[in-house]
Amino acid sequence: MPICPRYGFENFISCAGNSTALEFSRRITNPAEPEKLLYLYGPAGSGKTHLLHAIGRQLAGEQFQVLSCRNLTIPVLASPGNLLLVDDLDQLPDRPDLRNALWEAFNQQYSSGHTLALAGRFTPKELPTIDDHLISRLLWGLVARLDVSDDRSRQMLIAKLAQDRQIILPDDVASWLLTVLPRDVGSLVAACDALYRAALQRKCKITLRLARELVLLGTLTP
Repeated sequence: MPICPRYGFENFISCAGNSTALEFSRRITNPAEPEKLLYLYGPAGSGKTHLLHAIGRQLAGEQFQVLSCRNLTIPVLASPGNLLLVDDLDQLPDRPDLRNALWEAFNQQYSSGHTLALAGRFTPKELPTIDDHLISRLLWGLVARLDVSDDRSRQMLIAKLAQDRQIILPDDVASWLLTVLPRDVGSLVAACDALYRAALQRKCKITLRLARELVLLGTLTP
């Protein structure tokens, strides 16, 4: 099962662009709350997968699975258990058998009052291969958008990335990276990993000079 121990509510970086998504994710894990359906959407790297795993860990400890529509299979959907977590909903293949299997699994969970959390890059109405009846059901529940492209959110993310990797990232390096890197989270992750590897290989501290050198070498792509 693709469990990442870093993915929990306790270490999710809350900011203006994702606070509603975090609130709704916590809400559907509260036994006292009647709402059990959540759909999260936003660009890649915005935290959707993190929240799906956090929901799973909160409700089932380590005994859960987040299903990705990129490699979804009918047998897996046939026995979802008491918790259905589905990622990459926008990448569901255009196959009637998979659409039907997903609908049946969804309907079974929803009718039984079990928790369902799904995620994709687009709003429910923009999902390209999802049937209208499932789109309608998604809109019945909680829907939240995630967007961490603002500067404050990116500052918090790069600090968390450095903390996860147990590296010291000076403020001047972090500030400079935010000015030269693209605004997607993937670029921040790649930059932190590249700095970490270079510092280990050279047995040196991470400095602004090192970061600029890696940009010139093409290791960090501005």
